[in-house]
Amino acid sequence: MMRTRPLKVALLGCGVVGSEVARIMTTHADDLAARIGAPLELAGVAVRRPDRVRAGIDPALVTTDAAALVKRGDIDVVVEVIGGIEPARTLITTAFEHGASVVSANKALIAQDGAALHAAADANEKDLYYEAAVAGAIPLIRPLRESLAGDKVNRVLGIVNGTTNFILDAMDTTGAGYQEALDEATALGYAEADPTADVEGFDAAAKAAILAGIAFHTRVRLDDVHREGMTEVTAADFASAKEMGCTIKLLAICERAADGGSVTARVHPAMIPLSHPLASVRGAYNAVFVESDAAGQLMFYGPGAGGAPTASAVLGDLVAVCRNRLGGGRGPGESAYAALPVSPMGEVVTRYHISLDVADKPGVLAQVATVFAEHGVSIDTVRQSGKDGEASLVVVTHRASDAALGGTVEALRKLDTVRGVASIMRVEGE
Repeated sequence: MMRTRPLKVALLGCGVVGSEVARIMTTHADDLAARIGAPLELAGVAVRRPDRVRAGIDPALVTTDAAALVKRGDIDVVVEVIGGIEPARTLITTAFEHGASVVSANKALIAQDGAALHAAADANEKDLYYEAAVAGAIPLIRPLRESLAGDKVNRVLGIVNGTTNFILDAMDTTGAGYQEALDEATALGYAEADPTADVEGFDAAAKAAILAGIAFHTRVRLDDVHREGMTEVTAADFASAKEMGCTIKLLAICERAADGGSVTARVHPAMIPLSHPLASVRGAYNAVFVESDAAGQLMFYGPGAGGAPTASAVLGDLVAVCRNRLGGGRGPGESAYAALPVSPMGEVVTRYHISLDVADKPGVLAQVATVFAEHGVSIDTVRQSGKDGEASLVVVTHRASDAALGGTVEALRKLDTVRGVASIMRVEGE
């Protein structure tokens, strides 16, 4: 039997995502009510610019006083889609204190202060859901923390930023340089006017922290994630990747150590074989590859951003939280019982592709090989080409630690025959 008294929802933010949340709540009201067991009522919408026309939203619901809205006491669920750290953090904790559960799409806040927010939710016996914080419409957080709760996840490898994937895909398929591809992404609306958060990996790093924490039942903060941007990736790097049967993606990689005693989380450009499922992810799409003991290899794919896709994830959480509310229970909270240490990047082991500019004369390859051997880095393949006294030397290693590779490169730079290190890129997915 459906309850006639509605569940009241407060919406914090009514931009691209928030307006879609309000629209879906209205247009799908009957279906949502049937799925939840009670109707939803949009009880208030907090915005910064109240004079803006918002189609389908009663102007009487619009307020600039978000703090008063979350303190009302009759709100069942607060949906936070304003982003940033403050005032979002204070508004969320205040909502818990005044009896509301929270659905958020705020990746930066969850990555930085997820533990404190979960503690606040627990203290007030309320729910905190944030499926929309990672990979837009793609169901990922719920499968990791619920569907795979009985399994052991060992690795999460993914493309979690559509802007960077669009740029790298354009460089790969058209031969464009980085700036040209970025300009195209901006013109098409895939890149912000200031793309720093995307192209320097900050956005992906926040998502990696969230994924690693859930996958490994360990608190992983944003500061624990090693981050490298993709602005230095060149057309020459793509040419080298193609010679290896690879392409280049900006990857978020969360791994459990082979001995199970620690975890790592990192974001950086990497070459991946064309045979890997992530290599075929085109345009602004996202995809995440999960490897676990029992389930094996799973891949989640779909649109990772945009108003409607992100709103879909928000509404999914809203339905779940409202069902919990009606049933008098709660969904899963933070699971950090494993408390595994997060290893520094220097201990991460992977393969490397190193491109060197060297003198074109006898003995150079022997000198370079000696430096690799002295630092305990095994060489897999070497390719050399050049003329007129200058040459290019490409070395692909077997698996080595980041620290060992760093020492190797530092020693290579001291060789008289090495003119410079053109590029260094990790090779993943093998």
